Amino acid sequence: MIPYGKHHIDEDDIQAVADVLRSGVLTQGPAVEAFEQAIAEYVGAKYALAVSSGTAALHLAALVAGVAPGRSLVTSPITFVASANAAMYAGGRVVFADIDSQTINMSPDSLKVALESNPDVCAVIPVHFAGLPCDMPAIKAAADRVGAVVIEDAAHALGAQYSDGQKVGCCANSLMTTFSFHPVKAIAAGEGGMITTNDEGVYRRLLRLRSHGINKLDDPFEIPEQADTGGVRNPWYYEMKELGFHYRITDMQCALGLSQFKKLDRFINRRRDLVARYDEAFVGLANCRPAQALGRDQSGHHLYVIRIDFDAIDMTRGQFMLALKEKGVGSQVHYIPVPAQPYYRKLGHRPDDYPAAQQYYQEALSLPLFYDLAPDEQERVISSVKALLS
Repeated sequence: MIPYGKHHIDEDDIQAVADVLRSGVLTQGPAVEAFEQAIAEYVGAKYALAVSSGTAALHLAALVAGVAPGRSLVTSPITFVASANAAMYAGGRVVFADIDSQTINMSPDSLKVALESNPDVCAVIPVHFAGLPCDMPAIKAAADRVGAVVIEDAAHALGAQYSDGQKVGCCANSLMTTFSFHPVKAIAAGEGGMITTNDEGVYRRLLRLRSHGINKLDDPFEIPEQADTGGVRNPWYYEMKELGFHYRITDMQCALGLSQFKKLDRFINRRRDLVARYDEAFVGLANCRPAQALGRDQSGHHLYVIRIDFDAIDMTRGQFMLALKEKGVGSQVHYIPVPAQPYYRKLGHRPDDYPAAQQYYQEALSLPLFYDLAPDEQERVISSVKALLS
C-alpha cells in the first residue's frame, strides 16, 4: 500500500538521536537550543521557541495574542481542528473566514467581512494550506485596521517562501508563526512544534508559558527578599509569574528535528518534482484538476490535492477511495471543514455559511506525496486515478 504521507529516516537521523541518549541530557539541553537557532536563522526570524507539538504552539500563540473570554480568533474552515481549537483552549471564541477557491487559503475579502461582523476579534490565524503561502500583506492590512494580531499557521509550510522571496516564518507580516514536526510534515521530530517571532517581549512570555509560567532569562523577581540571601541569589529560587503549561520538547526530538532539517531543501525539491509530475498528468483531465495550480515555486508542498467532480463520474468519494485502495494506493481528505464538526455545530457554526470551503470539501482528495515516493509508485497512483476517471 502506498500511503498518502510518510516520513524519511536515515542513519544520520538515528545517530543524532543515539548521540543525545548517550550524552546524559535528555530534555532542556543543548539540542533544543540548537534546533531553535537553526530554524530562526533559516526563516529569518529573531527568535524561535520549540514546543511539544504544533497544537501547543498555536495554543501559546493565541494566549500571547490576547485570546480570552470575550475575545475572538478568526481562522480558516479548511484546516486541521487545532487552528480553531486554540481559541477554545484560551477561553475565547472562534470565527471562520471562507477560503479562496483557487488557493484554498483564507480569502482576504472574507476576512474583512468576518472582522466587520465580529468586533471582539483580537487575533487572526491564516493557514498556509498544503504549504502554499497565504496573501499575507492583504491579511495583515485587514487585521491592522481592527488592531488584531496575526499568527501564521505554517504547519504545512516549513521551507515555503512568499512572493518576495522571504521564508515563511520570518514574521514580516505577522507577530508569530507556528510550525509542526509531525511525521508526515516536511521534517519529522516524532512530535513537536515551533513558534517564531521578532518581538522580544512575545518571546519572553512564550518562554514562561512553555514551562509552567516560571520566570526565565533575567525576568525580575516580584518577591526579591525571598530570592536573595545577603545579596546573593538563592540557587533554588524561582517564581511562577502566571499560569503556564508543560509544553517543553525533549532533546531527542530536537536532535531528530535538527538532523532532518539539514535535509529540508532536498526534501522540498523532491516534493516539488513529484508535484510537477502530478500536474503534468492531471492538468486538463476531464472532471479532475489540481486544487492549487498557483504558486508552485513558493509552496512547501506538504500535500497534493486534486478536485474531482464525483457526481460527473457517477461515483462517491468513498467508493473512489476504496477502489484506489484495492489498487494499492492510499488517499486522504484534507480537511472536513471545521464548522461541520459536531463540537462546532453545537456552538452554532454552520458549514453552509462557507460555500467555497463546502464546495472544495465535496471534491477534495489528497494523493500520496512524500520524499521516498518512487517513480513507479507515482505512475501507479496516476494510472489508477485516470482509470477510475475514465
